[in-house]
Amino acid sequence: MGSTLLPDLATEIMIPVCAVVGIVFSLVQWLLVSQVKLSADRNASSTTKNKNGYNDYLIEEEEGVNEHNVVAKCAEIQNAISEGATSFLFTEYQYVGIFMVAFAILIFLFLGSVEGFSTKSQRCTYNPHKMCKPALATALFSTLSFLLGAITSVLSGFLGMKIATYANARTTLEARKGVGKAFITAFRSGAVMGFLLAANGLLVLYITINLFKLYYGDDWEGLFEAITGYGLGGSSMALFGRVGGGIYTKAADVGADLVGKVERNIPEDDPRNPAVIADNVGDNVGDIAGMGSDLFGSYAESSCAALVVASISSFGINHDFTAMCYPLLISSMGILVCLITTLFATDFFEIKAVKEIEPALKKQLIISTVLMTGGIAIVSWVALPSSFTIFNFGTQKVVKNWELFLCVCVRLWAGLIIGFVTEYYTSNAYSPVQGVTDSCRTGAATTVIFGLGMGYKSVIIPIFAIAISIFVSFSFATMYGIAVAALGMLSTIATGLAIDAYGPITDNAGGIAEMAGMSHWIRERTDALYAAGNTTAAIGKGFAIGSAALVSLVSLVHL
Repeated sequence: MGSTLLPDLATEIMIPVCAVVGIVFSLVQWLLVSQVKLSADRNASSTTKNKNGYNDYLIEEEEGVNEHNVVAKCAEIQNAISEGATSFLFTEYQYVGIFMVAFAILIFLFLGSVEGFSTKSQRCTYNPHKMCKPALATALFSTLSFLLGAITSVLSGFLGMKIATYANARTTLEARKGVGKAFITAFRSGAVMGFLLAANGLLVLYITINLFKLYYGDDWEGLFEAITGYGLGGSSMALFGRVGGGIYTKAADVGADLVGKVERNIPEDDPRNPAVIADNVGDNVGDIAGMGSDLFGSYAESSCAALVVASISSFGINHDFTAMCYPLLISSMGILVCLITTLFATDFFEIKAVKEIEPALKKQLIISTVLMTGGIAIVSWVALPSSFTIFNFGTQKVVKNWELFLCVCVRLWAGLIIGFVTEYYTSNAYSPVQGVTDSCRTGAATTVIFGLGMGYKSVIIPIFAIAISIFVSFSFATMYGIAVAALGMLSTIATGLAIDAYGPITDNAGGIAEMAGMSHWIRERTDALYAAGNTTAAIGKGFAIGSAALVSLVSLVHL
């Protein structure tokens, strides 16, 4: 059936190295953001020196103001938002911890009771001539991997929230120097979350596999069956993060609007409205921590599903470790691709005008997709044999490596299409949003009807894109094709999350500018940043839903 070009030793080195590179890169981005100080010299002038020695003048309306008071006020508001978000997540995680322990016990009891908590080896399901590890071991290791997945998901959301609350006031202060400076600060902060989630998820999963392998040995079927708990743990925590955080977000947002705009007739984010802090807290716990947990759940589920299907294919039978790790190699390549893509936004090109913000974010999607296509081609060529056999639903199918490459790519490009369609229907630069704006002139009824109809229209193309990618993937490589196709969309998760987290960070920056009493020019700049971020944040939701659709289908392989 052919052989791989990448030695197993190189695979064992490449995957953790790429994960560590992602973590180091995120720390570098955090250090760059931290250079924007939330403390001011009382004698500081209204100009600062940038790295090239040129002066970055504050806008004219800000000159002559008390620099120390402005910065101190921003820091005070940021601390209040951070404290509120941390308190919410800690409270939520107390309930999550109870659920985590209770569900882990149920997993252990149900899996162990299937064979009466047997400690004896049993016949393997897909290879009756081979003995697999006892049921008690499967129950124990599945429970352990569930807990690891749940903890990783919780940490991903929490770390994302912390960096977002760390960067919002810094984005506000940088907005005094121009939209370009503020854009870079906000985007780098989002990149910290994206790379931490992608790298931590990959590293923990890879370490878990290697630790479990010490016990399972050559019983790869049992090993990767136990690994499925990792994906289940990530998805279970996403339920709390996405739903719990999302409900809080909308409740706080609507509450702040009702108190401010309706009851008191004061501007949005006015410091006289105490609900504004709760609104900003909600942006972090729902749209950042919740989205992070959601996408991590999809990433973990799709990775585990692909590994399980591969373990009962010719990869597992021949103990071809490199080919087995094809899903993890895709994620590793995705980290490197997203690293290069991020540099285009932060270092290679400079934002000089408001109109360049949204195209810059859109270019991130295009660049990452194009580069990842080449990366997938390389991984498919060096990590997969020229042909291999997939066992699924009692049948055998011979698959070529180029067919699996197409399975991944079709979903990768479908994700780009979903992103563009989402951007078209949510951006104020295009007719759908402009049409909703025009419908407001005739009252609330027409606005609701027009908006609802536009929402229904917006899902037509994404549904067809998902359906076509499922059909193509299943035709080429059955359920394994669908599993790796889901990873194709999630391979650029670092860039997707960076774009998604950018929106709430700039939203908070605008709120801080308003509450700190800064010039209306600062608010206009943060609003321009947020307008682009609000559109691209919807893209992250499309990625989460689109990937979840494939993951849920692949989950049928466990039945």
